[in-house]
Amino acid sequence: MRLLSLGLLCALTACASSPPREPAVAAPPVPAAAIKQPSEHTGTIAGAPWRLDVPVNWNGELVVYFRGYAPQEQPLPEVMPLTGYEGWMLSAGFAVAQSDYSARGWSVAEGLADSEALRKHVMGLLGAPMRTWAVGHSMGAHIVLGTLEQHGAAYDGGLALCGVNAPSEELFSGPVLGALAVFADRHPGVLSPGGLFDADVPRWPDAAKIEAALASDEAFAARFGQAFGIPREGMAGGLMLRFAVLHELRERAGGVPVDNTRVTYSGLGNDAALNARVRRYAGEPSAVAYANARLQLTGATASPVVLMANVADEVVPSQTSSRYLDLARKAGRGDQVFELPPIGSGHCQFPPESQAAALAKLRAWVIERKHPGQAPR
Repeated sequence: MRLLSLGLLCALTACASSPPREPAVAAPPVPAAAIKQPSEHTGTIAGAPWRLDVPVNWNGELVVYFRGYAPQEQPLPEVMPLTGYEGWMLSAGFAVAQSDYSARGWSVAEGLADSEALRKHVMGLLGAPMRTWAVGHSMGAHIVLGTLEQHGAAYDGGLALCGVNAPSEELFSGPVLGALAVFADRHPGVLSPGGLFDADVPRWPDAAKIEAALASDEAFAARFGQAFGIPREGMAGGLMLRFAVLHELRERAGGVPVDNTRVTYSGLGNDAALNARVRRYAGEPSAVAYANARLQLTGATASPVVLMANVADEVVPSQTSSRYLDLARKAGRGDQVFELPPIGSGHCQFPPESQAAALAKLRAWVIERKHPGQAPR
C-alpha cells in the first residue's frame, strides 16, 4: 500500500485581511537581459534557504513556488536543492524562485513572509519580470492564497494545487481532529495509548499498526473514508500525517490548539452513540488563537487564482480543496477564483502536463481574458 510522502502536507494546512494594494515594484538596477541563461542562484534570507533557477530561453516571466509541508525532524539545508516540482515550469521557460522557509512543520506564516522577502530579492537579480505567478502544492497552496490576499498586487495570478484551501480554524478542529478522534474511538490505543494529545506520545504513530487496524475492520474503513473524504488507498498514511501535524501544532501553540466539544459527527453508523462516546477535546484559548492566527484565509484574493485538486486524496479531502471558492464568493471575489476538474489519484499526484495546462489556463485568463471555464471554439 502506498503511504504518504512526508515532504508534503496534510491537508494541512496561514492572516489575510483585505489590505490596500501595493504600489508597483520599481525596476531594480540590474536589467533582466543581463542574467545568465541558464543559471542557478542560491542563498539565505533571514534564516530561510532559497534558490532561483533561470532556464535557457527564459520567457521573461517568474514563478514563485511555495513548497508543502516538511516535518520538523528534517533539517534545513545549507544550500537549497531542487525540489523536483520545478522541472515542468523550467521546461516551459519560466524562471522559478522558491524559499525553503525559515521553519519546518506547519510554517504557513513563515512561508508567506520568507517567500515575499525572496520575491523582492529576486527583483535585484532578474529585473522586473514581464509577469509573476504564485504556484504551490498542498500547504504551499494555502500560502499561495494567503499571499494573493496580502500581496496580490505583486502577482498576476496564482495556481493552488492539491491545496489546503480552508481557514485553519475549520481545518484543524474539523476534518483533521475529527478523523483522528473517530478513528481513536473505534481503535483505541493505535494512535496513542491514551488521549491524542498525551505529551509523551511519539509525534509519528506507526502507519503499519494503523493499516492493520483498518484492514481488520474494512466495513468501518469504508464508512470512515466516505464520512471524512479519505480514500482507502493511503488512508493509514493520511491519518499518520494528520496526527503528526496536530502534535507539531500543539508544540508550537503551547497547548491544545483545537476544539471539538460542539462538533457532531455523522455518516458512521450509529451516530448518536458515537457522538455520546467519542472523546472531546476543549482547546486552550491561547493555543487556539495562535493556530487560527497563523494565516487567516478570507477569500479576498486580489488576483485571479485557479484551483486544481486530485480525484482521490488521502491528505486533502475534496471539500477542503474546494473551500476557497466558497470563501471568495462570500467575500465578493467569486469571479476571481476558478476550480478546474480534479485529476490524478493520490496527494499531489498530477501528471506534469496537467499542471502545465492549469498554468496555461491561468495565463490565458489573465493575458487574453479567456476565462478557464470558457468552452473552446
